[in-house]
Amino acid sequence: MSGKKLGMLRVAAVTPKIRLADTKYNACEILRCARKAEDANAGVVLFPELCLTGYTCGDLFYQEELYRSQLDALTEIVAESRVLKAALIVGAFLRAENHLYNCALLIQQGRIAGVVPKLFLPNSGEFYEARWFASGAGLTGRVTRISVLGEELPFGSLLFRDDDAEFSFGIELCEDMWTPVSPGAVLSLNGASVLFNPSASNEVVGKADFRRGLVLNESAKNICGYVYASAGVHESTTDLVFGGHDIIAENGVLIAEGERFGRESAVLFGDIDYEKLNFERAGTKALAECSELFAGCGARETVHVRPLRVLTEDDALMRAYPKTPFVPADSGAIDARCNEIFSIQTAGLARRLEYAGSAAKTVVGVSGGLDSALALLVCSETLKMLNRPASDIIAVTMPGFGTTGGTYSNAAALANLLGADFREIPIRDSVMKHFGDIGHDPNVHDHTYENAQARERTQILMDVANREGGLVVGTGDLSEAALGWATYNGDHMSMYNVNAGIPKTLVRFVIAWVAEHRLAGNSKDTNFSSDDARLKDALERILDTPISPELLPPDEEGRIAQKTEDVVGPYILHDFFLYYTMRFGMRPVKLLEIASRTFDGDYDRETVKRWLAVFYKRFFSQQFKRSCMPDGPKVGTVNLSPRGDWRMPSDASARVWLANIDV
Repeated sequence: MSGKKLGMLRVAAVTPKIRLADTKYNACEILRCARKAEDANAGVVLFPELCLTGYTCGDLFYQEELYRSQLDALTEIVAESRVLKAALIVGAFLRAENHLYNCALLIQQGRIAGVVPKLFLPNSGEFYEARWFASGAGLTGRVTRISVLGEELPFGSLLFRDDDAEFSFGIELCEDMWTPVSPGAVLSLNGASVLFNPSASNEVVGKADFRRGLVLNESAKNICGYVYASAGVHESTTDLVFGGHDIIAENGVLIAEGERFGRESAVLFGDIDYEKLNFERAGTKALAECSELFAGCGARETVHVRPLRVLTEDDALMRAYPKTPFVPADSGAIDARCNEIFSIQTAGLARRLEYAGSAAKTVVGVSGGLDSALALLVCSETLKMLNRPASDIIAVTMPGFGTTGGTYSNAAALANLLGADFREIPIRDSVMKHFGDIGHDPNVHDHTYENAQARERTQILMDVANREGGLVVGTGDLSEAALGWATYNGDHMSMYNVNAGIPKTLVRFVIAWVAEHRLAGNSKDTNFSSDDARLKDALERILDTPISPELLPPDEEGRIAQKTEDVVGPYILHDFFLYYTMRFGMRPVKLLEIASRTFDGDYDRETVKRWLAVFYKRFFSQQFKRSCMPDGPKVGTVNLSPRGDWRMPSDASARVWLANIDV
């Protein structure tokens, strides 16, 4: 593998077409599916429980001929695995101490690395497994080796470790997952970041939903990947039907799910990001504490395996990454998600207003842009919730050197339609006076020229709040905080920032939702404004306006000349970088690779790399602004509050991150 490793493992969950008790046929089909998974660059391939014989052989399990033919089939699979890079997990029954055990065998490159027995045997209702098999729990701590094909092999609760990839995984069988304290959970506490479950779970009404929920829950509570492969329709149908339910999950998220009741062999693929799981685990202290209490439950042996095939930058990925990870992917969840966002924002502001006093007003600087529009909408919702008049919102527009007619009219329309106390306070004269005081040439359009305007606006808002007995409500969003795109002690400062936890792509999304769902359609709020149709038009104009602080003069035609994304880069890229850096600790080289693939067709790789470098440089250099950012509610899983989610020195170097992408 020449490419750089991505910290990801491709897994395959297979339901092969079998013939009951025909071990030679079954071995051939298992190998055929294994080769198909091999061709797709899978690293580990999981087959169902007792797949060499079939799960429903009944009393045939006692027959010596079935046992011996199974060993012959196993011999063939082990031999053929020499040419496979993928490791195989195959279900078989084995004899130890005069008992038969339902087992999973890890087969890798011509050898069996270890054997895991099933610990919990279902023996009620439609299941009679204890009739044929003994529980592996009875051997725990006593028998650690089993003879298979003339070789003494590790046997029991095994933790398989790939030292090269710094990755561990474990195996539990079917019913083991359904127990209150599963063997897989104990393996996870000992470091297994992916669990594999060879299963034979029958189908009854509603069971598939319950089973899927169990897999998702196991992967979530153990912060792991979970691969589940179940026996299919070619098991005996004397009393039961098996559907071949294959599931791949990662930390509570469904990565892939196969179709049930297929008549042919099925191979389900999924890419599991074990680096992401390790990052999640490192930050979850409850997992470490739980490990101290329970990791020693039951005997466990670590088996060091040969390096697994893991994914590199040379591999095509099978998992998709949404371009806007902060925005809900499920259109059906939009209304609920936006209501929740509004509820968090309004609840935070309402509590702050209650604490400030019953007469406290909100003071908002409105520019006609996205962020101030959302802040004003939140203020409006909050005052309705508190049964207070909309006139308690003081919406101040402060035209400066870069203000255009379009943004001014948008700001005025928004404030007036919401019933706010709309005030216009131009800043040109006061800023020119300030330039004279400090000796700055107003023809020099540098940072001093820009920041003086931002600080003048903030001073006005603060003074209005003092005079009116109000709170300055901040408008800056999470993306701006990440990039430091704010004037220190200017728009950087407020008394409570309702947008602090919302990235730019989500700000745009929420405003669009208000326009489409609160001002129109079946869920229209008839009391939202004095004229919902006109407000909808105003919001749509704001959504179409280029993002700009409007601190530089407009062009000759009166249009916005200073466009933020021309300077710092596209917010859709920066929000993508922010999410995967903060949420999952993604390494720069991996983030560059994932982003380049995700935005292929929108931005070429060099453009993505250039803006990623800008992201790291600004994220590190602008921490000093985040260290003293105002209070504001956390809305999603990513937040930059120095009091909560993010503590970082203001003088840390970005060199290591930049070097990782050769910058």
